Amino acid sequence: MEDKLKINLGLEGTYFSKSEICKIDGINGKLYYFGYSIEDLTDKSNFEEVSYLLMNGHLPNRKKLSDFSHQMAELRDIDNNVINFIKRMVGKSHPMHILSTAMDMVGSYDKKAESDNELNKTKAINIISKVSSITAAIGSLSTNGEYTNPDASISHIENFLYMFNGIKPNMEAAKLMDTMFILHAEHGSNASTFSSIVTASTLSDINSAIVSGINTLKGPLHGGADERALRMLYGIKEKPVQQYINKVLENNGRIMGFGHRIYKTYDPRARIIKTMLKSLLPNANDEVKILADTAFNVEKEMETRMKDRHIYPNMDFFSGQVYRYLGIPIEMFTPIFAASRSPGWCSHILEYWKNNRLIRPLFYYTGKVDLPYKRIGDR
Repeated sequence: MEDKLKINLGLEGTYFSKSEICKIDGINGKLYYFGYSIEDLTDKSNFEEVSYLLMNGHLPNRKKLSDFSHQMAELRDIDNNVINFIKRMVGKSHPMHILSTAMDMVGSYDKKAESDNELNKTKAINIISKVSSITAAIGSLSTNGEYTNPDASISHIENFLYMFNGIKPNMEAAKLMDTMFILHAEHGSNASTFSSIVTASTLSDINSAIVSGINTLKGPLHGGADERALRMLYGIKEKPVQQYINKVLENNGRIMGFGHRIYKTYDPRARIIKTMLKSLLPNANDEVKILADTAFNVEKEMETRMKDRHIYPNMDFFSGQVYRYLGIPIEMFTPIFAASRSPGWCSHILEYWKNNRLIRPLFYYTGKVDLPYKRIGDR
């Protein structure tokens, strides 16, 4: 049996379910949400409409979008106990730990244990609204010690930035953050989405499944990668790029922000962010200009070295510079990723529940059996 056994480490290349939500064409560098290209969605849509699309499988008409946006706005408020918890923990714990616990608290207030489809959709909309408000609250309380109540009269992204900074954002900032949210909203069966579905497959509640996703996203090989990529750029911005890359590769290290499990060409999200970053540079401060210049030099050097290995920048490589342009602290990158990815997590959970089966893979045992037990005095 062992001769015929095939183990896909990390479940790479393994299908576990069918889905209509996301198409990733890793060969041609294309990404679609329910058939709509990521280029069209970032150019013509907004995060609220994309959230509706992911939750319902089609684009809304004007009234349905208005109703959906109004419902999201009505659910932005955070319970005082959650706010007080965040106030106690900022500066003492990583923002992702705070976000995870705060969202678990949100779930603890849900007294409706039944799980029909429409009720779960309402719970999902509550999650999408709350995780953004909580993320913004963590950011604001971490940076200036102030909490700003949500404003139901403005868009989801405008409210996020308003709660984060305490002032209403300008149109440029809102569009930049809206684009980043859309780009992060969904990406197939990534680690955090799979983790969420594994939890949901036990018929646990949707809030608990989302908390699983948040905790999975925290890892530096997943959601924490953009933070590590920017820290790398900070570390090499005053060094010869070629020398830095030589040292890392000679020691079998990784250049953060390069390579992807699926994309064998340029990540389409990275291409959009890079174009956006270039357009920002004339008005950027020196920090962002230096970081961007370093990133472009690293990309050029890696392109020369890796063109035969199909290793290109992924979206993590350029995201941090856009966030820094917006004044976002580096430790808030991953919580913002979680706020952005929440509609993707929710949509996959709802889809999987339509034909639920408990996810229960196997380990192939390679250890010993029937070992004689020795009493502790004889060992």
